[in-house]
Amino acid sequence: MDLPYLRAGAGKPLVLVHGYLGGSAQWAAQIAAFSASHDVIAPDLPGFGRAASLPGPRSIADFSAAVMGCLDRLGLDRFTLLGHSMGGMIVQDIAARHPQRIKALVLYGTGPLGLMPDRFEPIETSLARLDADGVHATADRISATWFRTGPTGQGYTATRDIARMARPDAARNALTAMRDWDGRAQLQGFALPCRIIWGDLDRSYRWPQVNALWSGIRGAELAVIPGASHAAHMEKPALFNSLVQDFLHDH
Repeated sequence: MDLPYLRAGAGKPLVLVHGYLGGSAQWAAQIAAFSASHDVIAPDLPGFGRAASLPGPRSIADFSAAVMGCLDRLGLDRFTLLGHSMGGMIVQDIAARHPQRIKALVLYGTGPLGLMPDRFEPIETSLARLDADGVHATADRISATWFRTGPTGQGYTATRDIARMARPDAARNALTAMRDWDGRAQLQGFALPCRIIWGDLDRSYRWPQVNALWSGIRGAELAVIPGASHAAHMEKPALFNSLVQDFLHDH
């Protein structure tokens, strides 16, 4: 499965993995910022963004395999991983399966439990509404929850437009993949630098999820972005980028 990707810069590899209903294009500001010092690679997950023609995986492990296949084809042996939302689950899975290949880990707006008990709505509700409303309406509605001010938030329109590109069956499969994934048991085995970044108004991943990462990964650092929701990298890109660049500089 050949995933499309965006790539810019030179230096140590930094891989950006988007989340549910996302795509590589959502990282435009980050690619511009981080490519000054790193070789930045942002794949589109199968079924989403520019990879919407590809069938969507039914498990987080299959998403992980797709990302690793992309990185293997690019000849990347060791790299830093940054994962957002569902992408954070994917990079946790990659780190557990391929620890020798991960230099450092940034877990952003994510958690170790796919079921997300405190999410803005249960995943089963999202599944039912996806079936009833279709991808476009679901993309518009869910994207709005990722911003502090909803549809008027900075970056909402671009995020919504990327979300609308999702393949319908992939959108459904990904919700099921998240629902069925639990990575809590593997956290204590992580032995690598890790920074957790979270917007304090995030309605998808609440504090219990973030705290589970922070307390579960030995030596993990926590950075909280005030006044930002699930798409903090779009709402407050300068602050988000500085937190990532500070971590990259240290590791």
